[in-house]
Amino acid sequence: MSEDTSKSHAEYISDEKPVAVSSVPQNKPKDQSALSNAVMVQAQFSGPLPPPAILEHYDQIQPGAANRIICMAEEQSAHRRAIEKLIVQAEASSQRLGPILGFIIAMTVIIGGMWLIANGREIGGLVAVLTALGALVGVFVYGKYQQQKELERESGQRSKQKKPKNRRK
Repeated sequence: MSEDTSKSHAEYISDEKPVAVSSVPQNKPKDQSALSNAVMVQAQFSGPLPPPAILEHYDQIQPGAANRIICMAEEQSAHRRAIEKLIVQAEASSQRLGPILGFIIAMTVIIGGMWLIANGREIGGLVAVLTALGALVGVFVYGKYQQQKELERESGQRSKQKKPKNRRK
């Protein structure tokens, strides 16, 4: 572009608010026959699949693209469900294994404490037995407390869901 063309375009750029141009300016460059308008369209969607109209456009551009997009979403969904299933199974396994290992450790300490008492170390054995029993009781009480708290929270959520918004008497 020549400097003259740049200068004529610079005339249209200003800090003022944009106004609609109803006609082509008279001092336009000779190689430009008309003004061009640009329209920007932005679409946004959430979820695994775009809306059907967009899928249709994909299919028009590349035949079979919509089917591939749907298959990809189905595979991703199956993958997510498989991972969630593994997580739930791992949590269930650790919840079963934790109490078993805790019981084994507590019994080992209690048996060790009894052995100490039997071999003349009454104070050390008594401390070991009482510590193990205290830990077992503490875990039991804490578990019941957490269970009660969970039940209260769930019942509070249920009551909020069942309450009518406007109730006249």
